[in-house]
Amino acid sequence: MKSEVRAVRPSGNLAPDAFQAFFDALDEPAAVCDVSLRIAAVNPALRRFCAMHEISVDLVAEALASAVAPEDGQSHEIDLVLQSGTSLVLTLSRRADTVAVRARVDTEIISGRLVVAERALLEQARTEGVLLDLGRSVAEAGGEEELVAAVARGVKELFPGRAFCIRIVDARTGGLTSLYAEGRLKEGAHEPLVLFQRSVEKTNLTQTALPQGRVTISEEVPLLFHGSTRAVSAPLVASGQLFGAINMEYPEGLDADPAHDERVLLQLASQVAVAVKNAKLIDELTFVRKYLEELLEKANALILVVNRDKQVVVFNQALSALTGLTKDQVLGRDLSSLVADSEQLRLAPVLAAAMRGESVNNFETRLLTRDGGEVRVSFATSSMQTQPGEVEGVIAIGQDVTVVKELEKRIIHAEKLASIGQLAASVVHEINNPMTAVATYADALLQRSRMTPGANPADQEKLKKILESSHRILRFTRDLVSYARPAQDRPERVSLNAVVDMAVGFCEHVVSQARVSVQREYASDVPPLAAVRANLVQVFVNLITNACHAMQPGGLVYLSTLQEGPEAVVRVRDTGTGIEQRNLSRIFEPFFTTKPEGRGTGLGLSICQGIVENHGGRLTVESTLGQGTTFTVRLPLAAD
Repeated sequence: MKSEVRAVRPSGNLAPDAFQAFFDALDEPAAVCDVSLRIAAVNPALRRFCAMHEISVDLVAEALASAVAPEDGQSHEIDLVLQSGTSLVLTLSRRADTVAVRARVDTEIISGRLVVAERALLEQARTEGVLLDLGRSVAEAGGEEELVAAVARGVKELFPGRAFCIRIVDARTGGLTSLYAEGRLKEGAHEPLVLFQRSVEKTNLTQTALPQGRVTISEEVPLLFHGSTRAVSAPLVASGQLFGAINMEYPEGLDADPAHDERVLLQLASQVAVAVKNAKLIDELTFVRKYLEELLEKANALILVVNRDKQVVVFNQALSALTGLTKDQVLGRDLSSLVADSEQLRLAPVLAAAMRGESVNNFETRLLTRDGGEVRVSFATSSMQTQPGEVEGVIAIGQDVTVVKELEKRIIHAEKLASIGQLAASVVHEINNPMTAVATYADALLQRSRMTPGANPADQEKLKKILESSHRILRFTRDLVSYARPAQDRPERVSLNAVVDMAVGFCEHVVSQARVSVQREYASDVPPLAAVRANLVQVFVNLITNACHAMQPGGLVYLSTLQEGPEAVVRVRDTGTGIEQRNLSRIFEPFFTTKPEGRGTGLGLSICQGIVENHGGRLTVESTLGQGTTFTVRLPLAAD
């Protein structure tokens, strides 16, 4: 309620003390001044008023001394803004030479300031809420792309109506890795990265930490967008490294406080920089982890890792290919379930030593395969230890030694065959001498019988058969010695038909034992080849033998030769059971065989393929179940 102090003229003989008592009793802060606005008297209410607002009466006197008294019968107000921000209103009313002063606080001004303060607090709360939500979003981001999208949402919410650009760079090279722009970006404005000098100083970023040639520092913030009038920016700095920058620009006519925006933007940039750094560290760790996983997975070695509970945690592709077991079938299983039963006792002390941190080299064992078979492998183990030195698992790196072991057996067998071959050569030599005599005497008796009148024709026919059989034995022993003699690997011009015929001669006993027949279709116009005769004979002996083994009695082996362009072609076809499609791609692998146990080593076709390829040719196969198999040998013809 607004009250006024009016000049009251005393009636009668009222004493001055009565007026003084009335003045002191007023509840409203008041003072009396002369026309020069010098205070003559103040009431207690004014003193209490000044004490409540932490001011002195002298301060009121100073404010009045700088003011002008109103005209007689008039009044006006003067404002006095206190250091606390409170606005003090002094109302001056003049009657003659006396000026009455009343003091009050302007509630409307206070109310307005409270509203402003409330709005500032609400804006601060909103800003803090957005920054808090942004912190959660960037922490949950799965990668740099998601992180930039979360930051863009936060900037749009904090600074509506502004154009902005978010750039993420590689801390080492300064190369741009991510870019997000809201607004019409000028062509080529996103590079190079220009940092505002004042913002750089606030983040304690040193010049030496900046990638040379990719980042510059300027006294002014460059405008990146069309239609912008002002700009602020904040670098993304964490641990003394630059990870990018956020530029924000104001279109013409936008009412904003750039200083306030810059403070908030720097706060946001500090939070984002840490998130970017963490995201890049996570990306690097993910890359290294995937790289190591790929390295282990695709390494050209057998790699097996077990944990402290002896459960398999790594089983790479080489092991899967060797055993036929997939990772899903193996991971989490106990290692002992993958090893043959007879190897369990040998495996236990090796694992125990590895779990104690001891390395084991060249440990051989047998792993089970998917089809119930076994493969022999050799492993070297190493322990994986935690930082305190505790063993948390064992890694075993090895190789398949099945082939090596089989080769060792083959070498021993070959040495035996070599010894038998030497013995056979001696036997052949011993046979040749009497057979030569038999052939010579048979020929002499035949000639005498022909010149003797009245000789019995039946005796002559018997002598012819003796002579033919003798020559056949001599020819076979001669070819056998030539075949058994080590090849000199010196090609010579050979007749393909003669080579195939020689192979058939060596296989006569196999053909007879299998009770099959051989049909030959030779082209007479096949030119000679440049080849090692004994090696080619070995190829066709093996192919004919395999054909005989693949057929039931009564089967037929077709042998054909012909010329196709610059190549000589030999086909060996049988009427046997054929080969399953899943085995066709493996029959040339060493030690792979479809024959029953004890009837084949699986080396014949592999050796044949090597011999043919050494001659510049190709060995292929076609087969249909129930109809038979055809092997085709293609060899280049000798140059004229």
